[in-house]
Amino acid sequence: MDTLLPAVRSHVMAAIHSKNTKPELIVRKALHALGFRYRIHCKNLPGSPDLVLSKYKAVIQVNGCFWHGHDCHLFKMPKTRTEYWQQKISSNQARDEKNREALLESGWRLMVVWECAIQGKQRLNREVLVSLMENWVLVGNGFVEIRGDASL
Repeated sequence: MDTLLPAVRSHVMAAIHSKNTKPELIVRKALHALGFRYRIHCKNLPGSPDLVLSKYKAVIQVNGCFWHGHDCHLFKMPKTRTEYWQQKISSNQARDEKNREALLESGWRLMVVWECAIQGKQRLNREVLVSLMENWVLVGNGFVEIRGDASL
C-alpha cells in the first residue's frame, strides 16, 4: 500500500527524469575517461539514444530496471494501480523493441546497460563494467545487454 498522499506521490513521480540519470552519468563519465567521445540524446535516431558513438557506429542505452520492466531484483510491480503500471511498462517495452529493431536495421550496433549492472546488490565491479563497455565499443557486434547478474 502506498504510504504517501496522492499529491505527494505525484510530486515525487514528477521529479523523476528520463535524461541525465545517475546510472547514465556514471556510464558517460567512465567512457569519457577512456577517451571515447559521444553525443547524447540524439533526436535524429530512433528512441533518442542516451549515448551515440558515431565513429564506432555504436549506440548505448542506459535503462532503469523499473521503468523498462527488467527481470531483476530492482523491479517490483507496484501493488496499487497495477493495471496502469502494467500498461505503462508494457508500452515502454514495446517502444524499446521498436527502437532496437530500427537502430539495428539502419546499421547501428546497440548496447543496453541495465541499472542493476551499475547499482543494487547484483551490480558489477566498476572495472568489469567499464571493460565490457570498452571491448564492445571497439569490437562488439549487433545487440548486447549488460545486466547486474553479469550475463551478456
